[in-house]
Amino acid sequence: MSQKIEEFNEYRTRMNDMILGDNNKIVKRIFNLDTNAFTAGALDIKTKELLGLVASTVLRCDDCIKYHLETAYKEGVTREEMMETMSIATLVGGTIVIPHLRKAREFWHELETQND
Repeated sequence: MSQKIEEFNEYRTRMNDMILGDNNKIVKRIFNLDTNAFTAGALDIKTKELLGLVASTVLRCDDCIKYHLETAYKEGVTREEMMETMSIATLVGGTIVIPHLRKAREFWHELETQND
């Protein structure tokens, strides 16, 4: 696994464990709601991840973008599907999201080359 991906996942896991360890009922419910929202339902997981990617890009959350990119990659999203999704996100978000588009494309490259 690439160092960037590994660092991101280690940090996310460590901090999520710390946050959930505080045993705050509201935070735990929000985390649970987020987890359940991205399970298969009327929409499949792949579609939900791409929707999450658009929302995360428009909201300019790099951590969220990375999370949805990695999950989408694992769900079999192609580079072309990811870039089409990011094009919609850039259209909706405007030119201010272009730096996030750059970071997303870089992270996707890491995902594609992680086993090289």
